[in-house]
Amino acid sequence: MRIAVSATDGHLQAEASPTFGRCPQFVFLETETMGYEAVENPGAAARGGAGIQAAEFVVQHGAQAVLTGEVGPNAARVLEAAGVPVYRVAKGTVGEVAKAFRDGIPPPAPDPNERND
Repeated sequence: MRIAVSATDGHLQAEASPTFGRCPQFVFLETETMGYEAVENPGAAARGGAGIQAAEFVVQHGAQAVLTGEVGPNAARVLEAAGVPVYRVAKGTVGEVAKAFRDGIPPPAPDPNERND
Protein backbone atom coordinates (compact mmCIF):
# COMPACT_ATOMS: atom_id res chain seq x y z
CA MET A 1 0.00 0.00 0.00
CA ARG A 2 1.24 3.49 -0.83
CA ILE A 3 0.91 5.89 2.08
CA ALA A 4 1.77 9.56 2.54
CA VAL A 5 3.26 10.79 5.81
CA SER A 6 3.42 14.51 6.52
CA ALA A 7 7.02 15.16 7.53
CA THR A 8 9.38 17.82 8.80
CA ASP A 9 12.07 16.62 6.36
CA GLY A 10 12.48 14.14 3.53
CA HIS A 11 13.79 10.97 5.17
CA LEU A 12 12.63 8.13 7.41
CA GLN A 13 14.35 9.55 10.50
CA ALA A 14 12.55 12.91 10.17
CA GLU A 15 9.77 13.67 12.61
CA ALA A 16 6.23 13.16 11.37
CA SER A 17 4.70 16.61 11.04
CA PRO A 18 1.87 17.61 13.36
CA THR A 19 0.27 19.50 10.46
CA PHE A 20 -0.89 18.41 7.04
CA GLY A 21 -1.49 21.41 4.78
CA ARG A 22 1.69 23.29 5.64
CA CYS A 23 4.07 20.44 6.40
CA PRO A 24 7.42 20.93 4.62
CA GLN A 25 7.54 17.48 2.98
CA PHE A 26 5.46 14.43 2.18
CA VAL A 27 7.16 11.09 2.36
CA PHE A 28 5.41 8.53 0.17
CA LEU A 29 6.11 4.97 1.29
CA GLU A 30 5.31 1.51 0.01
CA THR A 31 4.39 -0.34 3.20
CA GLU A 32 5.46 -3.75 1.86
CA THR A 33 9.05 -2.71 1.12
CA MET A 34 9.38 0.54 3.12
CA GLY A 35 10.80 2.07 -0.04
CA TYR A 36 10.11 5.79 -0.07
CA GLU A 37 10.14 9.00 -2.04
CA ALA A 38 10.23 12.44 -0.40
CA VAL A 39 8.59 15.38 -2.15
CA GLU A 40 8.25 19.01 -1.10
CA ASN A 41 4.69 19.97 -0.22
CA PRO A 42 3.48 22.52 -2.78
CA GLY A 43 0.84 23.74 -0.31
CA ALA A 44 3.38 24.68 2.37
CA ALA A 45 3.98 28.17 0.99
CA ALA A 46 0.49 28.79 -0.37
CA ARG A 47 -1.13 32.08 0.56
CA GLY A 48 -4.46 30.31 1.04
CA GLY A 49 -5.95 26.89 0.51
CA ALA A 50 -2.81 25.07 1.65
CA GLY A 51 -4.75 22.06 2.91
CA ILE A 52 -6.71 21.65 -0.30
CA GLN A 53 -3.55 21.92 -2.42
CA ALA A 54 -1.76 19.40 -0.21
CA ALA A 55 -4.70 16.98 -0.33
CA GLU A 56 -4.94 17.18 -4.11
CA PHE A 57 -1.18 16.65 -4.32
CA VAL A 58 -1.14 13.45 -2.24
CA VAL A 59 -4.12 12.08 -4.17
CA GLN A 60 -2.36 12.80 -7.48
CA HIS A 61 0.72 11.00 -6.15
CA GLY A 62 -1.28 7.84 -5.53
CA ALA A 63 -1.53 7.85 -1.74
CA GLN A 64 -3.98 5.24 -0.46
CA ALA A 65 -3.82 6.56 3.13
CA VAL A 66 -2.45 9.64 4.90
CA LEU A 67 -0.66 9.67 8.27
CA THR A 68 -0.48 13.10 9.86
CA GLY A 69 -1.20 15.09 12.99
CA GLU A 70 -3.97 17.53 12.10
CA VAL A 71 -6.04 17.86 8.93
CA GLY A 72 -8.38 20.78 8.38
CA PRO A 73 -11.95 20.23 7.25
CA ASN A 74 -11.39 21.35 3.64
CA ALA A 75 -8.45 19.01 3.13
CA ALA A 76 -10.36 16.22 4.88
CA ARG A 77 -13.24 16.63 2.41
CA VAL A 78 -10.88 16.37 -0.58
CA LEU A 79 -9.25 13.24 0.82
CA GLU A 80 -12.60 11.69 1.75
CA ALA A 81 -13.99 12.35 -1.74
CA ALA A 82 -10.95 10.56 -3.20
CA GLY A 83 -11.41 7.60 -0.83
CA VAL A 84 -8.14 8.27 1.00
CA PRO A 85 -8.47 7.65 4.77
CA VAL A 86 -6.61 9.85 7.24
CA TYR A 87 -4.91 8.41 10.33
CA ARG A 88 -3.82 10.59 13.24
CA VAL A 89 -0.27 10.19 14.46
CA ALA A 90 0.78 11.90 17.65
CA LYS A 91 4.57 11.68 17.58
CA GLY A 92 7.39 9.71 16.07
CA THR A 93 9.61 9.57 13.05
CA VAL A 94 8.30 8.92 9.57
CA GLY A 95 9.76 5.42 9.71
CA GLU A 96 8.23 4.69 13.12
CA VAL A 97 4.72 5.80 12.20
CA ALA A 98 4.87 4.01 8.84
CA LYS A 99 5.98 0.78 10.54
CA ALA A 100 3.22 1.12 13.15
CA PHE A 101 0.69 1.59 10.36
CA ARG A 102 2.03 -1.44 8.51
CA ASP A 103 2.03 -3.61 11.62
CA GLY A 104 -1.40 -2.62 12.93
CA ILE A 105 -3.54 0.16 11.55
CA PRO A 106 -3.84 3.07 14.00
CA PRO A 107 -7.28 4.49 14.73
CA PRO A 108 -8.79 6.89 12.17
CA ALA A 109 -8.35 10.58 12.89
CA PRO A 110 -11.16 12.27 14.77
CA ASP A 111 -13.58 14.55 13.01
CA PRO A 112 -11.57 17.42 11.44
CA ASN A 113 -13.82 19.96 13.16
CA GLU A 114 -12.81 18.68 16.61
CA ARG A 115 -10.00 20.40 18.45
CA ASN A 116 -7.46 18.32 20.31
CA ASP A 117 -5.75 20.82 22.61
